[in-house]
Amino acid sequence: MTRPTVARVDLEAIRSNFRAISAFLASGTAVPGIIAVVKANAYGHGAAEVGPALEEAGAAMLACADIEEGIVLRRAGVRIPILVFGALGISDLDGVFQHYLTPTISTPSAARALQASAAKHGAILQCHLKIDTGMNRLGFRHDNLARTLPEVAASRNLSIDAVCTHFATADEPESPAFAEQRARFEAVCATLGSLGITTRTRHAANSAALLRDERVWYDFVRPGLLLYGIVPPPLAARLPLRPALSLHSRIVHVKGLRPGEGTGYGLKTVVDRPSTIAVVPAGYADGLDRRLAGRGSMLVRGRRAPVVGSVCMDMTTIYVTGTDVARGDEVVIVGEQGAESLGVREIAASIGTIPYELLCRVGSRIERVYS
Repeated sequence: MTRPTVARVDLEAIRSNFRAISAFLASGTAVPGIIAVVKANAYGHGAAEVGPALEEAGAAMLACADIEEGIVLRRAGVRIPILVFGALGISDLDGVFQHYLTPTISTPSAARALQASAAKHGAILQCHLKIDTGMNRLGFRHDNLARTLPEVAASRNLSIDAVCTHFATADEPESPAFAEQRARFEAVCATLGSLGITTRTRHAANSAALLRDERVWYDFVRPGLLLYGIVPPPLAARLPLRPALSLHSRIVHVKGLRPGEGTGYGLKTVVDRPSTIAVVPAGYADGLDRRLAGRGSMLVRGRRAPVVGSVCMDMTTIYVTGTDVARGDEVVIVGEQGAESLGVREIAASIGTIPYELLCRVGSRIERVYS
């Protein structure tokens, strides 16, 4: 390790979170399987390491965004089915067959492309069928299936193993759209047989949905953020979750400021008394958000040190006046130090974003250290 800024990933925490989710699901009337979502490099935690850990924990399937992510998982030794969520109509589809991936059919063009490729390979391709029940992104429109699904049903090389949808407002308890989407999805499932689709396997629930409503657990659930130890805001849960990722660095320089002086681009933080700042070698190229300036903090010597000045590409400055700090001191950007902690939910709320974004933005030049 040559750079002092590292992400520490606790794989046992991820396995423990999986067990906590499983125990929660076991309280229901019917226990669904778990499709563990590891897209976007396992939400920044490292898919090649996290995928095998979740397979070991008992995941029925892993899910990723595209073929390339699926190949990373196979090369890491994952043997269980891998579901590819993304649109594949214009992709090079050979990887689906070479690496035994399960694609999602979400558009008529994807169905045609997959049928043609499966016929070329002389294969019967197992697929999941996505229904758009109101998110208006990917998926066959729920109110237009009589026109769009017969072609899919007639595709001799496609086997529809499951039907799914995705909720647009699972993390917004006040929105009526969640109940509307559930009703539409169940209505679609009741009519699929008449359209030539015979599968009875269904899935719809992401982390927020599985916390909110047992009725949408169906045959599988698709937790993502919960696996990494974070409850989707603004929801609350009593699951015994452990955040799996912490972000650490070290002070590389301590500098005094005189009254009237500022620091960083734009000199936006000007002090009115003798002050001390410390330089941390992590910036927006590492995934830190520029909005942290004046809003966020880091932990040093067990205390919160506000972020001052501007978050730069490679460096951030923190205000340490009154704290006895020195070059080489550990800085916690995300995680715990002494009695203090900085969680991803808190940090995201302070700058007006969501935990998913902050985790996925942890930069590739930051080394992940696994335990």
